[in-house]
Amino acid sequence: MTNISSFCLVFLTLHTILNPISALKSCEFPAIFNFGDSNSDTGGFVASFPPLNSPYGETYFQMPAGRFSDGRLIIDFVAKSLNLSFLSAYLDSLGTNFTVGANFATSASTITLPARIIPANNGFSPFFFLVQYNQFVQLKDRSQSIRKRGGVFAQLMPKEEYFQKALYTFDIGQNDLGAGFFGNMSVEEVNASVPNIVNTFLTNVKSIYNLGARSFWIHNTGPIGCLAYVLANFPSAEKDSAGCAKSYNEVAQYFNYELKETVLQLRKVFPSAAFTYVDVYSVKYSLFSEPKKYGFELPLVACCGYGGLYNYSSSAGCGSTITVNGTQITVGSCDDPSVRVVWDGIHYTEAANKFIFNQISTGAFSDPPIPLKMACHRTVGQYIGINL
Repeated sequence: MTNISSFCLVFLTLHTILNPISALKSCEFPAIFNFGDSNSDTGGFVASFPPLNSPYGETYFQMPAGRFSDGRLIIDFVAKSLNLSFLSAYLDSLGTNFTVGANFATSASTITLPARIIPANNGFSPFFFLVQYNQFVQLKDRSQSIRKRGGVFAQLMPKEEYFQKALYTFDIGQNDLGAGFFGNMSVEEVNASVPNIVNTFLTNVKSIYNLGARSFWIHNTGPIGCLAYVLANFPSAEKDSAGCAKSYNEVAQYFNYELKETVLQLRKVFPSAAFTYVDVYSVKYSLFSEPKKYGFELPLVACCGYGGLYNYSSSAGCGSTITVNGTQITVGSCDDPSVRVVWDGIHYTEAANKFIFNQISTGAFSDPPIPLKMACHRTVGQYIGINL
């Protein structure tokens, strides 16, 4: 071997050791199966309850598209980055295509069984995590029966091998905390409920693993204390330097701590699977603490809303018709959603969702620090296999 060849080999070896991600191959995810709430709902809620009105969807779809935003969600950008089409909502019976996976998320969904179900006042989705799991069981079994029968619907179902090769994504838990806050529980009581919430999450993820899932991409929950629906309803809460409700965010941070510990536990129990914990909290919070740095403004104020310091009122929701001084008006959006963080006081704008995706997809906010496209790998260094 020549000196040049030896030098190149040593250089490449050292580069691989110092930058182990470069040695990993991108994963070929043929499908995504998503579980969650409105942060990733692509039409499940509106397939079961009254539809959204304009201006929802105005930025990208030019019409309401089942998403609680002016445009695309993080899960939409995830699918696009993996060269997959947008996920169809499992509950949507019209024009759906499950070839590249399915979305079980619905707005207002919780991990645990909610005390109040929609349409009750302050009710939550009946499609909580256990129900979403049961829907996944149905899809997994029935889709293969449909494929075997053939016909037009067979081409709209995922292949059997996709269930093991797919990426399984999770973004759920915010509503469990919200259910406590808006259910007259104290911050301390909500904090005390977190272990049970996370244990329920653990149980359901184990069940999904037992059905063949091997690649898990798990988002933690965001800074709920920065959202207008919390700030407007709990005005006396102590604020941090960003103007967010400090104690409410601390509960979210405790939830995230317990969730990360749960992910570590899952890795020990299932060493053959890849569990990636994604810190979306930090990325989302940066939009409230340093908005100008990232090209945003008025981060605490809803783009689409009406009334008060935060342009939010539960009685004047985005797209609704209200009466002001004897005149009916439609609650519309701000002039430029592309520079706003919060869309309707609860959910994020497409611009914010895109920013968040761009940050988390690199692996910079993940544990282990693996990019989205390599999330089938269990650890960064495990696949190097170089002997010096």
